[in-house]
Amino acid sequence: MTAQIIDGKAVAAKVRAEVGKAVAERVAAGKSRPGLATVLVGDDPASHVYVSSKRKACAELGIESFGFELPADATQDKVEGLVSELNADPRVHGILVQLPLPSHLDEEKVLRAISIEKDVDGFHPINIGRLAQKGRDPLFVPCTPAGSLVLAQTVYPKLEGCNAVVLGRSNIVGMPVALLLVRANATVTICHSRTKDLPAVVRQADVLIAAVGRPNMVKGSWVKPGAVVIDVGINRIEDPTHPKGSRLVGDVDFEEVKEVAGAITPVPGGVGPMTIAMLMQNTLRGAELADK
Repeated sequence: MTAQIIDGKAVAAKVRAEVGKAVAERVAAGKSRPGLATVLVGDDPASHVYVSSKRKACAELGIESFGFELPADATQDKVEGLVSELNADPRVHGILVQLPLPSHLDEEKVLRAISIEKDVDGFHPINIGRLAQKGRDPLFVPCTPAGSLVLAQTVYPKLEGCNAVVLGRSNIVGMPVALLLVRANATVTICHSRTKDLPAVVRQADVLIAAVGRPNMVKGSWVKPGAVVIDVGINRIEDPTHPKGSRLVGDVDFEEVKEVAGAITPVPGGVGPMTIAMLMQNTLRGAELADK
């Protein structure tokens, strides 16, 4: 039996449509238009592409976009000074500092400088800390983990009691998505490079979130029949048969795993579109917080 393909583009389009409708309604009611400020330090090509796609999404949904670009040799004070100015700007409801930053900058200090009320990436230590604590809610949840859970729940709506395995423990995806799964009352196992008999552990998963950054790592033999597989990985591999000489693949061997899993996200077209959709949703939330 071939797995159901979870269409991230379709789910993201629905989220974006809801955000666009809410933005139009709040502006019509005389409330402020949500505003997202992006901060790009340096000239990394991939970062430019990511920031451009975020600004394009803002334009489509009626969200005001403010773009700031600093040179690669920008000082710590310069970056933090810009963040401070954006914290004080009432037109800005969300601040996104595109990562990674140049190596001479202290990334943690820059993220801490962002007001938690404008931390639409959800990476501020206070927001992450609240996510980790029972009975406390973060103002924002990181976009990729939130989007991953939305996709999983399109086919597995009640996560309570399920065995969830998270492959990878990064601050950006692995750890936050594990915390979200705990909040959904799943039984969660986090796997990493020191996990013993990794395939056997992964095979216990009713829901598998793969976010390790290794192309085609998860094989069909690793996956429990009928499992839901959310592939967060995005890796470029050489492929002489492809027009560009390369192609994008996830952390999951899609062709193998789709024959075993109950549902699976493709790469591209799975988690990727959800990340930007959830960022737009968080920016709207930032504007709503400012109303209070």
